[in-house]
Amino acid sequence: MRNLSGLVQRKSFSRISRVLDIPDLLSIQLDSFNEFLQLDKKPEDRENIGLEQAFRVIFPIEDSHNTFALDYVSYSIGKPRYSEKECLERGITYAAPLKAKLILKIAEEDAEPGVYSESIEQEVFLGNIPFMTNRGTFIINGAERVIVSQLQRSPGVFFNDARHPNGSILYNARIIPFRGSWVDITTDIFDAIYVTIDRRKKFPVSILLRAVGFDSDYDILKQFDVLKEVNVSNKIIGMTLVQSILNPDTGEVILAAGVSEDDRVVLEASHVQTLKEAGIKKIEVVDPDKEIDLKLLANSIRREKDKMDPDRLAEGGPNQEDALFYLYRNLRNGDPPNLETAQKFVEKLFFSPKKYDLGEVGRYRMNKKFNMNVPLDNTVITPDDFIYIVQHLIKMRRGDKLSDDIDHLGNRRVRTVGEQLANQFSIAFTRMSRTIRDRMNIHRAENLTPQELVNSRIITSVINTFFGTSQMSQFMDQTNPLAELTHKRRLSALGPGGLTRERAGFEVRDVHYTHYGRLCPIETPEGPNIGLISSLASYAVVNRLGFIETPYRKTRLKDGKVYVTEEVEYLSADDEDRSVIAQANAPLNKDNSFALDVVKCRKGADYPAVPPEKVNYMDVAPIQIVSAAASLIPFLEHDDANRALMGSNMQRQSVPLLTPSTPIVGTGMEGIIAADSRAIVVADTDGVIEYVDANKIILRPLEGFDASVSLDENEGRHVYHLKKYQRTNQDTAINQRPIVRKNQVVKKGQPLADGTSTNKGELALGRNVLVAFMPWRGYNFEDAIVLSERMVKEDIFTSVHVKEVELEVRETKRGSEELTREIPNVSEEATKNIEENGIIRVGAQVQSGDILIGKVTPKGETDPTPEEKLLRAIFGEKAGDVKDASKRAEPGTSGVVIDTRLFVRKGKESRRDEKIKIEKLDNELTRRLAALKGKLTRKLLGLLEGHACTGIYDKG
Repeated sequence: MRNLSGLVQRKSFSRISRVLDIPDLLSIQLDSFNEFLQLDKKPEDRENIGLEQAFRVIFPIEDSHNTFALDYVSYSIGKPRYSEKECLERGITYAAPLKAKLILKIAEEDAEPGVYSESIEQEVFLGNIPFMTNRGTFIINGAERVIVSQLQRSPGVFFNDARHPNGSILYNARIIPFRGSWVDITTDIFDAIYVTIDRRKKFPVSILLRAVGFDSDYDILKQFDVLKEVNVSNKIIGMTLVQSILNPDTGEVILAAGVSEDDRVVLEASHVQTLKEAGIKKIEVVDPDKEIDLKLLANSIRREKDKMDPDRLAEGGPNQEDALFYLYRNLRNGDPPNLETAQKFVEKLFFSPKKYDLGEVGRYRMNKKFNMNVPLDNTVITPDDFIYIVQHLIKMRRGDKLSDDIDHLGNRRVRTVGEQLANQFSIAFTRMSRTIRDRMNIHRAENLTPQELVNSRIITSVINTFFGTSQMSQFMDQTNPLAELTHKRRLSALGPGGLTRERAGFEVRDVHYTHYGRLCPIETPEGPNIGLISSLASYAVVNRLGFIETPYRKTRLKDGKVYVTEEVEYLSADDEDRSVIAQANAPLNKDNSFALDVVKCRKGADYPAVPPEKVNYMDVAPIQIVSAAASLIPFLEHDDANRALMGSNMQRQSVPLLTPSTPIVGTGMEGIIAADSRAIVVADTDGVIEYVDANKIILRPLEGFDASVSLDENEGRHVYHLKKYQRTNQDTAINQRPIVRKNQVVKKGQPLADGTSTNKGELALGRNVLVAFMPWRGYNFEDAIVLSERMVKEDIFTSVHVKEVELEVRETKRGSEELTREIPNVSEEATKNIEENGIIRVGAQVQSGDILIGKVTPKGETDPTPEEKLLRAIFGEKAGDVKDASKRAEPGTSGVVIDTRLFVRKGKESRRDEKIKIEKLDNELTRRLAALKGKLTRKLLGLLEGHACTGIYDKG
């Protein structure tokens, strides 16, 4: 189990022991980004996911004459140029350079397609990619941002029904791919099935089936098992024939029949006699149980002729060629030049991986829905998929199948940060491929290289736009560690490709039974976004397909008794539907068998009481149904749900106090949230504290450390630099304080330093104050409260805020502005804390109206008034030609200056400052090298002492 108890000795009154650690609460962000980049794998070992997949889908890029082909080999990510601290200070993006190894293949003029005579390989810079910090955030232009995960309808096929104004029910199937055309297959009031592609003109489903390979009416009916083979006898009298029967010897038509209602033949005794005389033993007739299937298909086939071009129709009725021509005309608004063009168009529409992509998720859902075994890497739609979808639609019409529940978490998946970034790179690469093709067509072969073809600004522009303006990229809520953690674990149904708060109805906002253990039923905003923005439950994880899973303990039947094991299995919403699950508080005996004869359980949306033998799983903990914020509320089960919602939201608004205090009554989650939010500093390994002060802690590991072989004084040691009064996005202060002593032995995971809103390694959002519920002279009427004077005097609820004040110095038409402490018409007293460069000194006490930055700006040349003439005579020319443009403290401001920074464009002053810094660094390097040399000499003396010298081995 994780060592996250903090330093507070707590007594647990829980009757249920925790069998499973809560996973890292930031894993939804960190794991997704790591999976996107795959930096822990060699280029040749990378899976076809994330950034690797974005490259593979677009490349190779070929020109229209097949002369050039630009192919992808691998990519590499460099180290960020600036540290996180520098990026926050300088207002720049924390990013790492992305480079790709590309090969340009060049073919000779008369060469066959795919045969290349020359190739040029180069590493090409593709721009800087924003890099995630270990806190799960991105630093964009000096501000920390979070990419919120999106809860979206999964790719695949969805079935639903709707009531027509005349009372009949219409059934609909919609195929939603990751990339490509949306296909709707719908029944109408006349029991015909129609298809709509990308909301264009509808057409009968039989045209689509013919186009994908089912040529004749018989082929279509055969796929739906409408026909069954029977022996020719009197038993078949009254059965329906829809296929003409030919004499096997002469090919002559014995019985003419067709699919449409007018052409069908109901077999009579005379027909049976004719068949027997022709020597036919078996025929295929309509299965009596499939009359509705035949009706739907026949109605669709009958309506084909209304849509087809009568001049093109074949003699035997519509065939594949007619269907291909019709689809091309319907979707392209023009006739195809030939059959091959029409065929290629339909192949591109559904069967080309570059144009149509169901994604691994879409294929997985199709397989699961129709019990197929198509490989997950086959992400295009297949002709069989269309057959299964129409079959399911017919079964819904028959009443054998129900509509899909769109709010079921088996039909909704999470798009994490990695997938959203991969999608942006796909967009960028698609745009870049167009410019590459244009350049290939313009340039000559002899002076073309991969670097000249690739324009990295397109990629940079798309990525910067996403991080800067996307609805999913949000300014991080950094009020306290809980607000930070909750923001990173948030799931939004809004955003691109999602819902809008105006369109979202009650059903999609409501709590669904599949949210159990996956989405918190309590924590959601109270305003118009209620139910659309949720929080991930404490134990929930997102699997590789994007579905949310929650853990359960497995049960085992042994010697007639059911035991709950320590083995844990993660189940998705679909898997859980088929299981019977006991609650975490179900009474157990000491041997972990169920204590009662009947166990209260969950199965789907029902809560049956069943015997222990029927129980498949058991919850791992009572808090697995709620989020991290809700799990901090003690005795949550006794709260009203609406008040608990308010409480879990209000905790995020708590500002960090000057003197935080751990809660007397906790839930055991305080230490876990403090550590997983990365607010506190924890030990990476077991060790001893060698050095500690307000700014850094040095830990020496207990294992694998040998000081004698270390030349650098900190080599092998773990150095933790603490944050001091760092400003957050909400102007609160991050100040880490050490809570360990020198020579103290610490264990891995033990807190070393407290951070904002933490105390002794635990989350401490408020203070333990004595509260009396009593009237006091009317001062606490309704929602008013009365505080004691001691609370104010002792800074019980005092908080520190860090405010940043900026001032720009510009070149104006009248001359340059200037930073200075020589400000006209200002007393010496007012500028006593201003330094020579015009900026207030660090440590100065500031009140409202005090000068923070002294600045003068040139005045325009005007005729001076008598007063101005007098001033110039007294103070000289300077007082007259500049005016005061200083930055002063705002009203109500009081505090201490903790830091000042002056940013200068490269010029004489900045070069002088750089020279001074380089001299300091050179001196430090010389000192370290001297110390290193001394240490090396002492080490050699220790090794050689007492040994005889036999001469010089190598004079070189």
